[in-house]
Amino acid sequence: MTTTTPARSQRSDLRSVSGLADGLRPAVMRLARRLRQVRADGLELTASQLSAMGTLARADDQPIGALAAAERVAAPSMTRIVKALQERGLVDRTPDPSDRRQSLVSLTPSGRDLLLLNRRRRSEWLARRIAELDPDDKEVLRRAVDILERICER
Repeated sequence: MTTTTPARSQRSDLRSVSGLADGLRPAVMRLARRLRQVRADGLELTASQLSAMGTLARADDQPIGALAAAERVAAPSMTRIVKALQERGLVDRTPDPSDRRQSLVSLTPSGRDLLLLNRRRRSEWLARRIAELDPDDKEVLRRAVDILERICER
């Protein structure tokens, strides 16, 4: 008698669209959670802090309000996040030349280095897991990258 994991035994029929969504959603969430757990040694940043740093890596020099909107948090929450990152020397705040009442937030070189190290660790973890797969499964994942990107764009 073969046994399956509870998640697989209770999974919907993956041939239907709703069944595929029911199966894919928790799998993607578990993968994202596992990747968040893989961090650079000694990295004691919250998920919100890392996410804000990632947003700054894509578009530096943002006002707190724009950063808060991009991260979908309230401006006072983002102010606390930025303050904690600034205290650790990971971000800088400079006066906004177009509006002196605001400040622009950007990654410091050490903040950028830490973010890149963290990303590299996560990619290395995932690469080790992918290396264990057979060639057909790797090809499915290659195709899935484009598909998942298209899903996220809509």
